[in-house]
Amino acid sequence: MSEDLNAFEGPIFPGLDGTHSPLEAHTSYRGEDWSPEKLAFHQNLEQFAERVGLIVALQGNGKVSQDHAYSEIKQIWKQLKESHSELLSK
Repeated sequence: MSEDLNAFEGPIFPGLDGTHSPLEAHTSYRGEDWSPEKLAFHQNLEQFAERVGLIVALQGNGKVSQDHAYSEIKQIWKQLKESHSELLSK
């Protein structure tokens, strides 16, 4: 990797704490068993998918290493699991 690309080896999403802007587009949750918690988890699941797609694209274009991409995906997977536990496992 060139020197410029090494700058991407830090956290890919600094400052994100699992929240998102209310202006972000999300699909609507259409489950029959709707609840605010299920809607929140649905939004977290969408955000996870978007972030994984971005990480994969960065790795595929040589902007981050495979190890770094794996580490980032593993971290956001852990956040999604915690979200599931907090929102739906009650």
